Amino acid sequence: MSINTSLSGMKAAQAGLGVTAHNIANSQTNGFKKSSAVFSDLMATSAASDPRMQIGIGVAVDGVRQSFDGGSIEQTGASLDLAITGDGFFTTSSLAAGETLYTRNGGFELDAAGNVQDGKGNVLQIFAPGANPAVDAPIDAVIPITNGAGSEFAGVTVEVDGSMIASYVDGTSFSIGNVALASFAAPQGLLQEGSANWSATGVSGAPAYGLPNTGKNGGIMAGAIERSNVDLSEELVGLITTQQAFQANSKAIDTSSQIISTVINLRT
Repeated sequence: MSINTSLSGMKAAQAGLGVTAHNIANSQTNGFKKSSAVFSDLMATSAASDPRMQIGIGVAVDGVRQSFDGGSIEQTGASLDLAITGDGFFTTSSLAAGETLYTRNGGFELDAAGNVQDGKGNVLQIFAPGANPAVDAPIDAVIPITNGAGSEFAGVTVEVDGSMIASYVDGTSFSIGNVALASFAAPQGLLQEGSANWSATGVSGAPAYGLPNTGKNGGIMAGAIERSNVDLSEELVGLITTQQAFQANSKAIDTSSQIISTVINLRT
């Protein structure tokens, strides 16, 4: 039994090392949110068990919990680099498949067709001018390359309330809409899709859309981007602790093997 107990400890430690390594690897990934492995003990018990005689039989990975604490905000100066100064997620829609994703990575850019996208074909979602977020669905953020008078696009500004204003070389400007933010009842239930993107699940609940700086949604900071919330010093301490747990369980297996070998030798 002791060998199986230690084996479960080694497997759990290995899982913990994997989660920690993933965090460290993404310490420079914009919008990344760290995770932590959650463990639970295993007991050999039944209805007739005497609680004074219970013996633990190991450990199991109970789950991997995500932390959506905000990362540090870095100034970039790029007009379409956006950071959320509070709760909420940017919403994007895939040009190819129409898949809806949620992210804290606000590194957007303008493509040749005028789509405000993340460089991977996922277009930022906004509310059209005058839309009611309570009833109207977000739409793709598309900035016309030329205005009605044929003047070329000059630049875009994004205000703290999420309003996007496009300007043109003839001095005119107009509102494209407002950045749409999504919130979830249980964000820990979001499914990681890679590239600091998440998708909604039955555990997270459906997204509630709203404007920046309303309700529990944070405001928008333009010319800035949110970094990973990984604390490298904390992760390295966790890495050492988990490695020590792995080594301790390995040593326990070695000790159990020696005891078994001794008992067998005594009998012979």
